[in-house]
Amino acid sequence: MNIHNVAVIGAGVMGAGIAAHIANAGIPVLLLDIVPEGASDRSQIANTALAKLLKADPAPFMHKKNARLVTPGNIEDDLPQLADCDWIIEAIVERLAIKQDLYRKLAAVRKADAIVSSNTSSIPLHELVAGLPEDFAAHFMITHFFNPPRYMRLLEIVTSEQTDQDAVEKISQFCDFKLGKGVVPCKDTPGFIANRIGIFWIQTAIQEAIDMGLTVEEADAVVGRPMGIPKTGVFGLSDLVGIDLMPHLMRSMNRSLPTDDPLREKATIPPLIQNMIDTGYTGRKGKGGFYRLNRDSGQKIKESIDLQTGEYSPSQPAKLDSVKAARDGGLQALIAHPDKGGQYAWRVLSQTLRYAAALVPEIADDICAVNTAMKLGYNWKFGPFELIDQLGADDFAQRLATDGQDVPPLLTMAREHGFYRHNENETLYLQPDGSYLPLQRPPGVLLLADLKRHAEPLLENDAASLWDIGDGVACLEFHSKMNSLDPLILEMIEETVELIPQNHKALVIYNEGSNFSAGANLGLLMFAAKLGGWDEVDKMVSGGQQAYKTLKYAPFPVIGAPFGMALGGGCEILLHCDALQAHAETYVGLVETGVGLIPGWGGCKEMLHRWSTNPRMPRGPLPPVLKCFEIISVATVAKSAFEAKDYLFLRHTDGITMNRDRLLADAKARALSMVEGYQPPEPPVFHLPGTTARVAMEMAVNDFRAQGKATPYDAVVAQALASVLSGGDTDMTDTLSEDDLLALEYAQFTQLVRKPETLARVGHMLETGKPLRN
Repeated sequence: MNIHNVAVIGAGVMGAGIAAHIANAGIPVLLLDIVPEGASDRSQIANTALAKLLKADPAPFMHKKNARLVTPGNIEDDLPQLADCDWIIEAIVERLAIKQDLYRKLAAVRKADAIVSSNTSSIPLHELVAGLPEDFAAHFMITHFFNPPRYMRLLEIVTSEQTDQDAVEKISQFCDFKLGKGVVPCKDTPGFIANRIGIFWIQTAIQEAIDMGLTVEEADAVVGRPMGIPKTGVFGLSDLVGIDLMPHLMRSMNRSLPTDDPLREKATIPPLIQNMIDTGYTGRKGKGGFYRLNRDSGQKIKESIDLQTGEYSPSQPAKLDSVKAARDGGLQALIAHPDKGGQYAWRVLSQTLRYAAALVPEIADDICAVNTAMKLGYNWKFGPFELIDQLGADDFAQRLATDGQDVPPLLTMAREHGFYRHNENETLYLQPDGSYLPLQRPPGVLLLADLKRHAEPLLENDAASLWDIGDGVACLEFHSKMNSLDPLILEMIEETVELIPQNHKALVIYNEGSNFSAGANLGLLMFAAKLGGWDEVDKMVSGGQQAYKTLKYAPFPVIGAPFGMALGGGCEILLHCDALQAHAETYVGLVETGVGLIPGWGGCKEMLHRWSTNPRMPRGPLPPVLKCFEIISVATVAKSAFEAKDYLFLRHTDGITMNRDRLLADAKARALSMVEGYQPPEPPVFHLPGTTARVAMEMAVNDFRAQGKATPYDAVVAQALASVLSGGDTDMTDTLSEDDLLALEYAQFTQLVRKPETLARVGHMLETGKPLRN
């Protein structure tokens, strides 16, 4: 893709974050800023920004070693270095005169084919390039990243008729493959796509909540999960991004919005919110926001603001029948409900979706761009036009008309067939001229959701399904709650391994949920344990071991394709795959000790094998055992696929995909590459140190107890783990088979399940979503 060196000018929050993410792609990046007056370190701003990046949480770098790819500098001394850069990104203050002055300097040093882009979200492209050389304008565009750049997938690209299309393609391909971005082409209009609609949605939701007398909890309960929006809702989101950001966005939008744009009517800041900003209640970065944590009593008490009085009081969960109705009846049930939640939902949705429908083709050529921008930029599960289809385009238009609201022309065209039509073999989407075009993904993008619209599963139960994804490859999909692993999934694994050889030649384990898997279904385990159903507990433990072992020795390649959280049992299933093709944002680890257990489905055994055969490990049976104990005993979680290789949750030969939409296709290609000549792995033989290692590990735990860093029950769990990793009562002259270690895991795991302290920890985790910490 011919992007080998990049420069970012402007080392503020956005500029530094962009530089860090480019380094995540393995690309050297020069980070420049101004020289502070009187500073002894002329690159102080960029150096300080780099230091902050290394301390930030969540981390901008996918691995700390990536920081070595960022070179700090300053504009006065280091501008000549830009002559070596293929892409120069400007992320400085939002003032046109200052930007253009910088561009003139860049024009004098950039190489002929270097691309220059701005991260602006408020200044039109035609103003940025006005009066600049023709060749510079041809290689200039807007590349609007969302904050934080590592985690937010949307990248809006704005070009003009002057822009060289080869340059656009080069940046689009680089950002797609290397940065993992969903690249959305936008027109040169105020706020582009996501912020134009997103700001309208936020302002509408806040103003309507105030006008209707809702609590912030009630408003967030309505505009959150029932609408496919993160549970932060609108008030939690405002706290997260900063309440003081809204006035700046409003002023920026007002400078360039058409005079008749409905957003102008909403571009006001309510007195309550202005007072919050003035007094430092700007959200999480300030003293609090619509929500705050009150620590005055020595405890952390979550409070929320009264939208009428401005007073804080302890937060109370929303109790709305409309929200309950939406759980079973969906969006239609929500807006049809007569309570205040249903009325509020209609007011917010009717205005927001109507506004989005009225903006095409002004802000984008098609509805797909708008849907993608809102899903990737604001983390909506469904785009505006997908939401209208859920409501029924004709029903939605009819209710708008009944309310006296104008029906946009695009919505009128959608009334008969909707915005999307699903035929037997394809999906079509509505064009602004009223025609329908087939929905086509970019080459190399394969989505299970697309396949499922036009196919039936090979196998299916309530927790998992098996799909044919073409070329003789099948895909095992989990769809239980949080993709937690239960007996139905274990049964599906066994059935899958039996079925695949009949008509297929490889398997990919993948799904398109929020996370790959949160681990074993501990709720089922706890339920059985509380009732004394130890036979059921034993069956679940042994069933998991058997299913994973069946998968490991299947007569065909098995590729795991994880993303998001892959914890506990979710990590263990990956450890039994032949290879992994992981999304870069994979958070993986054996976290069982956090709930008072140890890995029971072969995780200890697989980690021991990986570290024992690692050529970088010191010789002898003891170092691998101690390394595994160090990783597993503290429930280590790798915060990226790159970090996962440090712990051998991923092998160094496993692949990493930056773009989430390309993960399944990459995993399928990996599976096909392994088919020819495939042989299942040979069962490992373990040489473990036995009592010597177990005593050493127990001594380390006792030291932690003496320091107050571990509880007595932590020691119980650690002793069970030490027994498995050391090989129990064996000695160094013995050899242990895979089955021997599985038996040890089984015995120690089931003993821990029987302890009341374990049930207390599991119960705490199920109730709070967090493991009990010391």
